[in-house]
Amino acid sequence: MKNRILVGAVALVSTFALGGCGFVSGSEASGSEKVTIWLMKDSVSADFLERFTEAYRDEHPSIELEFKIQSWSGIGPKVIAALKGKDTPDVIEVGNTQVSQYAESGGLSDLTLESVRDLGSDEWLPGLADPGSIEGVQYGIPWYAANRVVIYNKDLFEQAGITSPPKTRDEWIADSAQLNRNGNQGIYLAGQNWYVLAGFIWDEGGELAEERGGSWEGTLDSPGALRGMSFYKQLQALGDGPKNADEERPPQAKVFAEGDVAQIISVPGAAAQIEQLNPELKGKLGYFPIPGKTTKSPGSVFTGGSDLIVPEKAGRRAAGIDVIKALAGQKWQEELAKAMSYVPNKPGLARVIVGQEGTAAMARGATKGRATPNAPQWADVEAVNPIKPYMTAVLEGGDPQAEAKAASEKITERLAGG
Repeated sequence: MKNRILVGAVALVSTFALGGCGFVSGSEASGSEKVTIWLMKDSVSADFLERFTEAYRDEHPSIELEFKIQSWSGIGPKVIAALKGKDTPDVIEVGNTQVSQYAESGGLSDLTLESVRDLGSDEWLPGLADPGSIEGVQYGIPWYAANRVVIYNKDLFEQAGITSPPKTRDEWIADSAQLNRNGNQGIYLAGQNWYVLAGFIWDEGGELAEERGGSWEGTLDSPGALRGMSFYKQLQALGDGPKNADEERPPQAKVFAEGDVAQIISVPGAAAQIEQLNPELKGKLGYFPIPGKTTKSPGSVFTGGSDLIVPEKAGRRAAGIDVIKALAGQKWQEELAKAMSYVPNKPGLARVIVGQEGTAAMARGATKGRATPNAPQWADVEAVNPIKPYMTAVLEGGDPQAEAKAASEKITERLAGG
């Protein structure tokens, strides 16, 4: 989901747009048509919102935009209630991996025509576009993306004689092994960082789960998924990351800030926190996409971000769609990327962030972006997350095939509503 990848990656929104408060553009002139948009907390800056609403009002003088800022906590039931007709807004921002859940509940407008005719859907990043498409129907319009990159300590790379970042997995392993000496960690990778594991699994042709015969099944025990876990184990051993915890326990940015870790895998926004914790690292951090198996492309990554949806029960459905066309179109995609250091919904628009090293690396990685399985019950899997203990078991010496089979059965059970 969107909030799990963007924590620490975005600027705070000004007071007027926080905690469920509303922001109304222009005057409430009689005869104007009010379009209500739910945006999530911290998704955009106050300045971006003001500039967008002013420009939109100039082009659509009969439209009044009302933005209502929502919290990620507890948003699922609130959106489902809105889709059923309770205080329904005209546009809703949702996490890209949440679309299937809302589509199953019913009440989403089919935006396929607008996607193809007006928004160039064939150019969208797959990690945003695919989760918004359910059985060939586009319900979610990609808005922005973010994904993990490798953040590295330039001084430690230089000390190890490494003059440029690795571009393949083999180079990455070799460099990490060279960095993992003299009291330094080659890479700090917590044992339960399952989003990173997902990318390695995808690169090996595996999946976390697949739909077979109309039902979803966990597939961590497939050959490709097992190869992905094997690579994770090899990389994780080139540092002192805990085998039984995720990247938040302890926070990996805090560990990196101590100065003896050469690399972590995180969103670029973590650099600001690292530099705040250790000002001596300011200007010494570099970024590169997670390497792929060959130099032809970077490695696969989980793409977090947001889509925009329109409820069928929206009172101003057509007007809401027009607002989405503006937000997801080239001009405001470029403005949003520059303002928030996001990856735009189309790779071709990433040229506007070339000067931002971390965001540029993120954009290169986004070309191989994927999302979690497009199953309506995937959130139930994450709620208990059998992937994490599976990873720990393998890293601590458990039989990969047996542990993967047990975890896959638990995933299958959750996807079946168990």
